[in-house]
Amino acid sequence: MKALVYRGPGLKALEDRPKPAIKDPGDAIVKILKTTICGTDLHILKGDVATCRPGRILGHEGVGVVDSIGPGVTAFRPGDKVLISCISACGTCEYCRRGMYSHCTTGGWILGNEIDGTQAEYVRTPHANTSLYHLPEGADEEALVMLSDILPTGFECGVLNGKVAPGSSVAIVGSGPIGLAALLTVQFYSPAQIIVIDIDDNRLGLARQFGATQAINSADGKAAEKVKALTGGRGVDTAIEAVGVPETFELCEDIVAPGGIIANIGVHGKKVDLHLEWLWEQNIEITTRLVDTVSTPMLLKTVQAKKLDPKRLITHRFTLDKIEDAYDTFGHAADTHALKVIIAA
Repeated sequence: MKALVYRGPGLKALEDRPKPAIKDPGDAIVKILKTTICGTDLHILKGDVATCRPGRILGHEGVGVVDSIGPGVTAFRPGDKVLISCISACGTCEYCRRGMYSHCTTGGWILGNEIDGTQAEYVRTPHANTSLYHLPEGADEEALVMLSDILPTGFECGVLNGKVAPGSSVAIVGSGPIGLAALLTVQFYSPAQIIVIDIDDNRLGLARQFGATQAINSADGKAAEKVKALTGGRGVDTAIEAVGVPETFELCEDIVAPGGIIANIGVHGKKVDLHLEWLWEQNIEITTRLVDTVSTPMLLKTVQAKKLDPKRLITHRFTLDKIEDAYDTFGHAADTHALKVIIAA
C-alpha cells in the first residue's frame, strides 16, 4: 500500500508499505477513505515530537471502512463505515476510567506517533471497540474527518478547559485550523466577546465570518493594548493559546484578566517564560491538555443536527498520491490560504 513516511526532521516520503495486519484481539484494520494533515504533523517534521521515530507512517485522523477485525472486537464488523479517533483508548485502565483517554496506559495519542498512522491506504487501529465511531447514515465523510482531532481538541483543550461562560470575554490567539475550531465551538456557550488574534489578515477575515466579534492583527506588537481597550482595561476572562510558540503564550499572559484562565492548546517545541513576577497576584489558572476525545459523541450529534458545520474548515483537496503536494500547501498556509486539506485514499 502507499503511505506517507516520516524520515527524520524535515524529511518525508510517499512509500510502498505492507498492508497492516491484526496484532491484538482488539484491533481493527480500516481502509482509509479520507484523511487530513494536522499541525502536529508539522511539529513532528520539525523534530518537536521525540516519541515519533523515523520510519513512522504519519497521520492520526480519518474516516474509512472496516476491512477486518480481531476476535475481541464486538462493536464493529467488516464493511462498517467509521470515524477514527486520534486517541486510542482501552476504556478500562485507571486513566480511561477518569475520562483521560489521552493517557490510556496502552493507547493515547499513538497513531502516527508511536505506531503507524492514517496517511496511508490502510491503518491498524488498536482498541477498536472504544476508539472508532460508527458514521451516521448519509453523513458527509469530509466533514466528519474534522471530528477525529481538530474539533474535539479546540473544544476540550480550549473551550472546556477555558471554562467559557455565557456573557464572558474570550480571546483566541491564533486563527489557524485549531483556533478556528475553538472559535466554532466556543459559540455553544454564548460569550459576549470573542476576540481573535493573528498576523494573517486572510485568516482574521475568516474568523469574522465564523463568528468572531473582533479581530486583531498582532503584527505591530500592540495586540495586548488593543485587547485591553476592547475590554475596559481589564483583559479577557479566557485566553486560548492556539499556536504553540513562546510569543503567543506570553501574549495570553499579557491579556488575561484577574481571575481568568489561560487555556493552552498549542504544541510547544520550545520553553516558554512564565511571568510570575506579575501573575502571582492575579488569581489566574493555566490549563494544559492533550485532547481526550470525550466530546466526540456530542460533536457527532451536533454536526448531524446541523448546529455545527466543520466542512467550513476545508479549503483544499488532494489524492493520496499527491500528499506531498498537500503538505506543501498546508505548510505554506500564509501563501496558499490553506486551512484543512482533505486527502482521498
